Amino acid sequence: MERRHEEDLKAAAADGQLWTLHFTSVPEPENTLAYIQNALEDCAKGVRVPWVVREVEGGRIIGSTSFHDIIPAARRVEIGYTWYARSWQRSFVNSACKLRLMEHAFDTLGCSVVGLRTDNLNLRSQAAIERLGAKKDGVIRRQNRRRDGTLRDTVMYSITSEEWVGTVRGRLLGFLAKGTATS
Repeated sequence: MERRHEEDLKAAAADGQLWTLHFTSVPEPENTLAYIQNALEDCAKGVRVPWVVREVEGGRIIGSTSFHDIIPAARRVEIGYTWYARSWQRSFVNSACKLRLMEHAFDTLGCSVVGLRTDNLNLRSQAAIERLGAKKDGVIRRQNRRRDGTLRDTVMYSITSEEWVGTVRGRLLGFLAKGTATS
């Protein structure tokens, strides 16, 4: 992710007016540059690695995702800040992105565990995470504030390196071979 992606990220978020969902991390159009700057500052601190998600054929930016809450001593990263333009939701995109992110985390970086989290109100995200094969670790009550000011309970999930090799990689490859979605 770079500052030059501002207009493309605005356009992706506008597909479905995703910022209106109070439980997402999608920036409002006027806050897109601040969203990018915050992600880049976190990257400079070593606590987040943000990416834009591109459509392969046309190269159009259709969303964003990140590694965050990086804990090198535990060989752990979390995947989050993930969102896709409405027209790309319930497509192969989430499966393809999660496959690439987990390959990088487990196979390249040698992670022991990859975490995922979502708002307890975001049932679509919870279902997508569970379809990946992630295990529900629990709920952190009143963990954060939503953009509307209400307190958020956060549902925590994880995938271990053994689960990645044993089932999750194959599940994602199967979704992609069948053209089915995880989100």
